[in-house]
Amino acid sequence: MEPESGLRSPSNPSQLSWVNLSRNLILAYQSFGVVYGDLSTSPLYVYTSTFFGNLQNHQNEEAIFGAFSLIFWTLTFLPLIKYVFILLGADDNGEGGTFALYSLLCRHAKFSLLPNQQAADEELSAYKYGPTAHVTSSSALKRFLEKHKTLRTALLVVVLFGACMVIGDGVLTPAISVLSSVSGLEAYETKLTKGEVLLLACVILVGLFALQHFGTHRVAFMFAPIVIIWLVSIFSIGLYNTIHWNPKIVRAISPHYMIKFFGQTGKDGWISLGGILLSITGTEAMFADLGHFTASSIRIAFAFVIYPCLVVQYMGQAAFLSKNVDSIKNSFYASIPKPVFWPVFVIATLAAIVGSQAVITATFSIVKQCHALGCFPRVKVVHTSKHIYGQIYIPEINWILMVLTLAVTLGFQDTTLIGNAYGLACMTVMYITTFLMSLVIVFVWQRSVLLAATFLIVFWFIEGVYLSAALMKVPLGGWAPLVLSVIFMLVMYIWHYGTRKKYNFDLHNKVSLKWLLGLGPSLGIVRVPGIGLIYSELATGVPAIFSHFVTNLPAFHQVLVFVCVKSVPVPFVSPEERFLIGRVCPRPYRMYRCIVRYGYKDIQRDDGDFENKLIQSIAEFIQMEAVEPQFSNSESPSLDGRMAVMSIRSIQSSLSLIVTDEDIINIDDSIQSSKSLTLRSLQSTYDDDNPQIKRRQVRFVLPENPSMDSSVREELMDLIQAKEAGVAYIMGHSYVKARRTSPFLKKLAIDIGYSFLRKNCRGPAVALNIPHISLIEVGMIYYV
Repeated sequence: MEPESGLRSPSNPSQLSWVNLSRNLILAYQSFGVVYGDLSTSPLYVYTSTFFGNLQNHQNEEAIFGAFSLIFWTLTFLPLIKYVFILLGADDNGEGGTFALYSLLCRHAKFSLLPNQQAADEELSAYKYGPTAHVTSSSALKRFLEKHKTLRTALLVVVLFGACMVIGDGVLTPAISVLSSVSGLEAYETKLTKGEVLLLACVILVGLFALQHFGTHRVAFMFAPIVIIWLVSIFSIGLYNTIHWNPKIVRAISPHYMIKFFGQTGKDGWISLGGILLSITGTEAMFADLGHFTASSIRIAFAFVIYPCLVVQYMGQAAFLSKNVDSIKNSFYASIPKPVFWPVFVIATLAAIVGSQAVITATFSIVKQCHALGCFPRVKVVHTSKHIYGQIYIPEINWILMVLTLAVTLGFQDTTLIGNAYGLACMTVMYITTFLMSLVIVFVWQRSVLLAATFLIVFWFIEGVYLSAALMKVPLGGWAPLVLSVIFMLVMYIWHYGTRKKYNFDLHNKVSLKWLLGLGPSLGIVRVPGIGLIYSELATGVPAIFSHFVTNLPAFHQVLVFVCVKSVPVPFVSPEERFLIGRVCPRPYRMYRCIVRYGYKDIQRDDGDFENKLIQSIAEFIQMEAVEPQFSNSESPSLDGRMAVMSIRSIQSSLSLIVTDEDIINIDDSIQSSKSLTLRSLQSTYDDDNPQIKRRQVRFVLPENPSMDSSVREELMDLIQAKEAGVAYIMGHSYVKARRTSPFLKKLAIDIGYSFLRKNCRGPAVALNIPHISLIEVGMIYYV
């Protein structure tokens, strides 16, 4: 599942199964601290929140039995059946979350609004998922959705809204978890004032977010023992309370008690569902955090540990409350036997702090996917584990979450109000996930529309009842996630809108290849030794920055490569499939195209080997083109040549070139260099100042091969000499502005919103790991 985890599969099948089992058990152990912290701490406040408000008039044994029955079936239907048994099976090659479902849909139907997608992307090994047979009814539905761009845009907006609600969870969960834990101190330590408790909560929150840069892997091993001790504690206390106070509570597992509960409480019982749904908050983290673990490990942890522990705890708490109705206001702590109160209080406080970790890591995963699919500004993504591919940390998002969490904590100062907001955010995400999953059943799994409709109706009915109850609490704190989601969704949509407009401008202002061909191989300018890498988002054609450059400077590099680095809607692209190489114009022009493809899980790390891999790929293409003429564009010289996937397994495995370390062999003095002594001195100084970026210096040598065509040999020699002369990176430094005739809203979005985001996010050169010493930026104004 993790393509570069470094684990080699044993040849013995029994050994393989043992390795998989042990690996899944280790990951299941880690998942307790990362995924289940929030879900496992819900017993702290569920019964208190449920019987808050008008349900205070129904505090009796039958109502408590009914509340437990509701909690039991809610845990069974949503986390266990929907998520563990169904949703975890819809992973996108190991990745989970709302954007993973959207990515699957984009690959199996033309729902994507992403630019620069090509037919060659569909040949990626990770692209195909699910059966190949088509169902007639789903094909008709697919054609209908593909035909209407408005529906595809609406689908993207729904996905963005779901992603924003997950980010909202990342703000609200730390606030409610930490504040509920330290509020226990206020109840039992009367010397502490409310202001002091709030100050303590803020200090803990700052410390929690400061821990994030250590990475999920380290945090998981620190927090997992706390959650395991907590689970053992609540299971033991729940079992004791069930036996000691009221063993008849076991009968409440029957759905009959739910019907009696609503018959007795009526509308008040329906509104109290806003408290019941807090028992499943944190469930979405199981799916969103899937990229950090495996589906098997999350299933093992939930089915065999989390689910039974929670059911027994809620059962024991209900048994206690049925005989101690007056203790509902402080139900959890009151149900703890006095001899073990303080140890459990300490571990409960620690577990409540750990609970916020689940949605923080889920937020990182969601933001990474949004960014890769063109719906979030460029941010710094730090991969914190060498062994687990999906474990990441995003500094900017981490500190934004911290500031918002502190604002919510100091603003509401009350766990009940935060709980109202939290419940609405959680249920909205589940509602959207159910909708996307029903589309996956039809278009990806290619099952019947009837089956998808059944899934949608059943779970939408269940979740709709809870969502309607949560919406009743919008005035009482429920507005918070809605406001946060609207703000984040505006950021995402403006970025996506601006990026798409900029791409369309590039697309419509491409340089005419007929004009280039009319200039001749020299392009009417001096061609100096060296390689020019011209970066653009265009996957076809020549970008406008090229003509802008050559009209202002009388010289250009001997070898030109138009580079497009793009994301494709798959989790990862194997190194063997990363480079697509083609030719622009006939052979004498020495102009090539390279498309570098990354999945939304891929690490775009600066390993210092990109230039060498690029040269090797072009050399392999030149050699292959001579053998396979269908890749040549000689018959249609006015068009781009066909692209070919160049498999680069190792820098030493080239068939066309011999690769040696430059540290051992001196550069041939006969090769002319375009680098002056001053520039070489600057390069040396730059390398000394940036020791962490050690670029591998290699030299390519053409092997003796009498059978090689002379024109191919000459082209390869030109390529080698250009590499020795030096590589320059050319990028457009763009300013995007709305046309004067544009509507007011478009001017607001482009001139203010998109411009602000571009100025305050990471620059494209930094994101692409381009060395500043070799960078040339060409100023361009885009009127969109």
